[in-house]
Amino acid sequence: MNDNAANAAFRIGLTGDFYADGEPVYPDFDLGPLERDPGIELAVFEEHREEIAPDQLANLNGVIVLTPRVTRRSLTQSQQLLAISRFGVGYDSVDVAACTENDVALCITSGAVNRPVAEAAVGWMLALSYRMRTKDRLFREARWDERGRIMGSGLHGKTAGIVGFGGIGRTVLELLSGFGMSPPLVHDPALDPNIISTLGGEPVALPRLMAQADFVTVHCPLNEHTVNLISAPELALMKPSAFILNTARGGIINEDALFEALTHERIAGAALDCFADEPVTAPHRFASLENVILASHNIAWTRELFGDIGAMASQSLIDLARGDHPEHVVNPEVFDRPSFHKKWESVRINQLYSQLK
Repeated sequence: MNDNAANAAFRIGLTGDFYADGEPVYPDFDLGPLERDPGIELAVFEEHREEIAPDQLANLNGVIVLTPRVTRRSLTQSQQLLAISRFGVGYDSVDVAACTENDVALCITSGAVNRPVAEAAVGWMLALSYRMRTKDRLFREARWDERGRIMGSGLHGKTAGIVGFGGIGRTVLELLSGFGMSPPLVHDPALDPNIISTLGGEPVALPRLMAQADFVTVHCPLNEHTVNLISAPELALMKPSAFILNTARGGIINEDALFEALTHERIAGAALDCFADEPVTAPHRFASLENVILASHNIAWTRELFGDIGAMASQSLIDLARGDHPEHVVNPEVFDRPSFHKKWESVRINQLYSQLK
């Protein structure tokens, strides 16, 4: 892809799911900064695999990863690999410990997703509370006279419960500030409660949030502490009029328990962008429910989002190629490892030698 490939020293790969039939799947991901850099060779994996194979990383110095998993096995030929740049903010698909042990920095695109995901979550709150899906269906079915039966409810005076108070959760709080809602309840045990209070939220334990919130919106990462964080006991605490939204990761909300609660209308509804098993390639059981809004883990996808994520993912690798520390590194301790610096220095020497040829 790069005319300077023959002379380049810093080799960057893109996982195969960025392209289909030779065409970019996401054209708003601008590869220009990488293609124009004379010190970078850019190539696309010939094959898309659900798990990156060792041979796909051999001889690469960096890789931008969309959906494939990166496991310990993936890294067995990563002697030249300096960094994995995840196209997104989540990294539950990457073995972080294995990256560190193999002297590979894991970079994510923190900040790029905050506004789009938060806007999508707030949009879904409005869609659920105003029963937009049902109103749309009634009109399409020419059932005008039934409109009086479908009453919604506004956000004014309601309480949002935010589970996870990173960049996305904080942006949700900011966006909701103009709706006249009660102070939001926030659950994030990893944060100093004073930080939550300073930003306008009320730090609470999860049971209180589930019991008092009119909208529970999930924005925490998926890890060993958050798998099934919200299951049958937590859902049983919710008001019958309350809604739950998940734009984070499948598996944080137990799907069996949620389906049961929705089927028996123990809660008012849900909006789900992510699922325990992805991709979903057959009709999902949640699709049979009227009180649910669904998306294919893409509710926040916008042209602006993909442009920003692409720029940030590329910049992390450009920084490393130039000898600079990238931002948003999940395992910054890798920079304390002499073996990482030895690898990095070797790549830099090869790059400088290439430029002198």
